[in-house]
Amino acid sequence: MTDTFWMAGTVLILVALAFVLYPVFFHKPRARLEADLRNQNLLAYRTRLKELEDEHEAGILDDESYKQLKEELAGAMLDDVPEEPVTQRRVPGRRSAMVVALLAILVLPVGTYFGYQEWGSMDQVEQFLAMQEMSATQGDQAARMAELADQLRKRLEESPDNANGWAMLGQTYMRLERYEQAAEAYRRLADVVSEDRNASAVALGLAAQANYFASEGEMTPAVTDAIAAARALNPDEVNALGLMGINAFGQQNYREAIEYWQRITEVAPDHPQLGAIRGGIEEAYRRLGETPPEGVASEPQQAAGPGVSLRVSLDEGLRQQVADNTVLFIFARPAAAAGGAPVAVARMTAGDLPAEIRLDDRYAMSPESAISAQQDVVVVARLSRSGSVNPQPGDWEGRVEAEVLPPAEAEPPVELVINQELTN
Repeated sequence: MTDTFWMAGTVLILVALAFVLYPVFFHKPRARLEADLRNQNLLAYRTRLKELEDEHEAGILDDESYKQLKEELAGAMLDDVPEEPVTQRRVPGRRSAMVVALLAILVLPVGTYFGYQEWGSMDQVEQFLAMQEMSATQGDQAARMAELADQLRKRLEESPDNANGWAMLGQTYMRLERYEQAAEAYRRLADVVSEDRNASAVALGLAAQANYFASEGEMTPAVTDAIAAARALNPDEVNALGLMGINAFGQQNYREAIEYWQRITEVAPDHPQLGAIRGGIEEAYRRLGETPPEGVASEPQQAAGPGVSLRVSLDEGLRQQVADNTVLFIFARPAAAAGGAPVAVARMTAGDLPAEIRLDDRYAMSPESAISAQQDVVVVARLSRSGSVNPQPGDWEGRVEAEVLPPAEAEPPVELVINQELTN
């Protein structure tokens, strides 16, 4: 892009110089114009005089007519040719024009180059083009998207004040499951928008979420520090509240989880995962042995785009070994990914089995990581003795690989049987 820009700029500079230099080097002096006119008149006079002489000799013209026409021709000649002799005169200002032309040749290209380096916006143009190309990239072109993300990051390092660029970079790294780099991009975004406390808090909340994915669900110091920074700017930052609710639920602090998630429903009634959040609140009340207050129970949800329809069951040989209140996590990861954060997560209990569930974008942990963007996923159902999302020895698990399909093509549901005990 840079080479193309400077080639186009060079052509335009040459065109501009042509307009400046042409009148200087190809200016025709007035004296020369007058001399050219005099010569043309003399040539016309001689040509016409020769014609009259030929006609007289041929007898076409008699002596009187010949003499009269010759005198008229001579008179016309005197009228056309100035009496004063033509002299070569110096063109006023020609030397100044030459100086201006030479200065233009030297100053215009150099001034244009350094002026654009100082005040131009080529870096922003290149950032914009990289962002456009990334937006047009298809989901199955991960290698190309990664290359474009690295190019955009390089441009942003050179000109770091582009908030939209850092936001897009963070989203792209999340889709590529490069969560640590996504967290760094969101932290840089928080710095760029630091004058807007709410925007900075959202960026830090997204950084906490990326770190949470990178740690595979562990509340590491990087996660807790980002959450604390986000809530220092906005105590109701929804990404931070969501993560704290998930952590509290995993620690069986259901009352605390309800408080965090209920706060999200109050400050963000249009949250894209509102149905899943209400489902989590309802489940937390059930764990406490309480009936959810009126208006808290989740409303029946309609299928949200492509996903995986499942029928989850427990192997009959394990039925007597698992208490009904044992927490059940069901999550899906991209089939091509060896690890990383899930693209859909649901919580149930062993007492709900067998159960049918459809994992779709309603169960996404983040808008940037949605099951609808995948073609195939690995679905894992894990019964957790401790209630933690992380696998522990003694947990029971089942898994199956499934294709992500629209609701109309999802029959019959995929069978997922929990039949393995984890030993390490």
